[in-house]
Amino acid sequence: MTSPATPGIVDPRRANVILVAMAVSTFLFVLVEGLPSGLLTLMAPDLDTTTSRIGLLVTGYALVVLVATVPLAMATKRVPRRWVLSATVLLAAVGTLWAGLADGYGSIMAARLVTALAQALFWVAVIPGTAGLFPPRVRGRVMARLALGNSIAPVLGLPAGTWLAEHTSWRTTFWVVSALSMVIFVVVLVLFPTVRPSEGGASRAPFPSRRRLVTQLVTTALVVTGAFGLITFVTQLLQDVSGYARADMPWLLSIQGAAGVVGAIVVGRFLDRHSWGSLTTAIVVVTVAQVLLFALAPNHLVAIVGIALFGGAFATIPPALSHRVMLVSPGSTDMGVAVSSAIFNLGIAAGSGLGAALTAAVGVRWVPLAGAVLTALALAVNIWEHRTNPPFPAARQAVEEALAPTAAAEAAEAEA
Repeated sequence: MTSPATPGIVDPRRANVILVAMAVSTFLFVLVEGLPSGLLTLMAPDLDTTTSRIGLLVTGYALVVLVATVPLAMATKRVPRRWVLSATVLLAAVGTLWAGLADGYGSIMAARLVTALAQALFWVAVIPGTAGLFPPRVRGRVMARLALGNSIAPVLGLPAGTWLAEHTSWRTTFWVVSALSMVIFVVVLVLFPTVRPSEGGASRAPFPSRRRLVTQLVTTALVVTGAFGLITFVTQLLQDVSGYARADMPWLLSIQGAAGVVGAIVVGRFLDRHSWGSLTTAIVVVTVAQVLLFALAPNHLVAIVGIALFGGAFATIPPALSHRVMLVSPGSTDMGVAVSSAIFNLGIAAGSGLGAALTAAVGVRWVPLAGAVLTALALAVNIWEHRTNPPFPAARQAVEEALAPTAAAEAAEAEA
């Protein structure tokens, strides 16, 4: 039942079920985006094409998300998030099923681009839509839990999907993901409240500031570009510089991924009270980890420590960035999230491109150093933003005091 005092906020049990469903859906979207990279050698011969063309299924997907996010957000800004989220999840289920049934490269590319359109709009709606189901004082924790899907997908989802494909068919993996997406579609359709975006609990930021948002977007571009060179070329660094064998990559990447899961869980405890501190700490650790990898990667143990620190810290950055955007976006938070998502994807592309250029020109060892320079710049921008604007804590206390009557009414209703 929707709270009359704050449209969109629902019963905690219902909100938590939706939160789990949305976290699973983020897991599925991240998984389906990266599946072709894990199934290259299975998909290519079956579709009578090359592994490089299968790799383009990931590239094309990312480009669609980058280009389509803001236009789709503008086109749907008045549509209740219940319908936006249910439509995107349904479209993803259909697109993934289509990919599993594809009889040629053109067909699967078309299916992937349709799914990418769904993902572009999904990321716009899922953060404000899910956060709006909960009181403002816990929304940082909500975003951290949503981010668990992102963290777990590469660690558990991709290996599990690859294992299933190897023991059955690559098509089976796509069909299973499609079936799970259909389950999420039903949950959203049945449980999500029908509230217009302009009336949702998280439709407006508590501390809107165009200047702060622009600074936040600059921080996003720098930190994501700085991190994704290493993310893209970490296996080559571990092999060429640290001296690990190719057979060591699964357990090494599992360490990095597991650290990311831990980071996403831990940051949820701090985001609501220390949004700036959480983001700043993460950027510092990412920077230190990359310097460590540049300087001491030939040492086996140091390399493990470096990737664990990097993985654990970087996993906290997307929810921390999203939380900051939700705090300062002028106008609709949907548009703030849309622009931030586009900048994030631009950073992914730029970071991967920078890593490729450095690897070709001077060697992969220099990738983490270049990344550290960029993340250090992001840290400087973040500190400048903090020092040139009034702090949030006083305003946050005012928000909590304003919420106190609502909380008391909810408690009285629960006792009744």
